[in-house]
Amino acid sequence: MPIPDFVAALRSRVGTDLLWMPGVSGVVVDDAGRVLLGQRADSGQWAVISGILEPGEDPAVGLAREVLEETGVEVVVDALVAVTVTEPMEYPNGDRSQYLDLAFLCRPVSPAAAAAAHVADDESLAVAWVAPDALPDDVARSSTERLDHALARLADPSAAPFFVR
Repeated sequence: MPIPDFVAALRSRVGTDLLWMPGVSGVVVDDAGRVLLGQRADSGQWAVISGILEPGEDPAVGLAREVLEETGVEVVVDALVAVTVTEPMEYPNGDRSQYLDLAFLCRPVSPAAAAAAHVADDESLAVAWVAPDALPDDVARSSTERLDHALARLADPSAAPFFVR
């Protein structure tokens, strides 16, 4: 996974110090109630689709871009379902980052868009539509939390987003 140019520019100044980054993740649910997951190339775990925002990018626009870039699926972003902070993480090259994550509930723009799901970049080993009650054993913990928030919103559309306090 290549490092975005703006992150590389920051890294040239701060080295491997902890960077605070804006992240987005999407729980994409199709008409059959299945969720779109990607098997991450870096960890092998299954996860909801996520990424970092470009400088000045609107979060919903950035998430739709990430989903399309990673899976080939064009989505409509329907609702913010959670605002959380990840634990600090260290990458194999020593870079450290922590993310403010905005999790959104999304849907494919059409059944044809949903059918287009495929590995579309080098960030994923596989992509799949999975029933929420039949998730793979190796789903990232952060993704199960985001799934829980999104599915709660589906069950109660009037529910407010989850915020970590």
